[in-house]
Amino acid sequence: MKLIRYGEPGNIKTGVIIDDLRYDTSAFGEDYNEHFFENDGLARLQKFINENKGSLQVVSHNERLDSPVARPSKIICIGLNYALHAKETNAPIPKEPIIFFKATTALCGPDDDVIIPKNSEKTDWEVELAVIIGKKCSYVEESEALDYVAGYALHNDYSERAFQIGRGGQWVKGKSCDTFAPLGPFLATKEEIPDPNNLTLWLKVNGELLQNSTTSDFIFNVQQVISHLSQFMTLLPGDVISTGTPAGVGLGMKPEPWYLKPGDVVELGIEGLGTSKQTAKAYAKS
Repeated sequence: MKLIRYGEPGNIKTGVIIDDLRYDTSAFGEDYNEHFFENDGLARLQKFINENKGSLQVVSHNERLDSPVARPSKIICIGLNYALHAKETNAPIPKEPIIFFKATTALCGPDDDVIIPKNSEKTDWEVELAVIIGKKCSYVEESEALDYVAGYALHNDYSERAFQIGRGGQWVKGKSCDTFAPLGPFLATKEEIPDPNNLTLWLKVNGELLQNSTTSDFIFNVQQVISHLSQFMTLLPGDVISTGTPAGVGLGMKPEPWYLKPGDVVELGIEGLGTSKQTAKAYAKS
């Protein structure tokens, strides 16, 4: 099953994708949020679709897509989780997962513009596999970790490197600007993705392929990441875990780094999880 949320901010509706067509599920009566996942929402939604498939309204592909998950309790990210990415940033291979957070206010639709923040010098891109938690998770073993997964989605973990690295403090400062977490186009439930640790992922800027890798190059795979995180915090239904990015980010470019400027177009995708596209725009006071 593939879940979508669509419409303009303030008027978001729910839907699903069936045979490449988008269908409205507003009559189901629930948003795709913590309460939905916690209360067996996926099974109940599937039952609703089975019973109402003939009467579901088709949603135009001209409709804006929002994040397929309503604002989660947290967005947790894993840093330096591909060996080549660690190498390109001159960082040692981590001995255990590096953990940081993105503010949930960074969440946006998959094709929304990415806003280069006020005073930004180094806005960068990062294609990542996102894992969406399906049920409350604490102190789980690796062998059981996938039992707690609702599904997966495409994520671009935008990063302002000057905020992140050059100004001290935690990475969260460079990760949490508005529009820095485009998620989707859809959430694919876990039966759609048999092996999350063997997916191709890629990213282009202005048509140039810059990231092209596979999740088989993870330093810490999905099961290890979920188990590790659950030793330190309770993961709640709907929480998003972004599992790291492969080599090819602007920070690692040779002979010198380069970063997004207004008008640049970023396109990215993951096998089985669709594609997204963001156009960089300069911050403007509203």
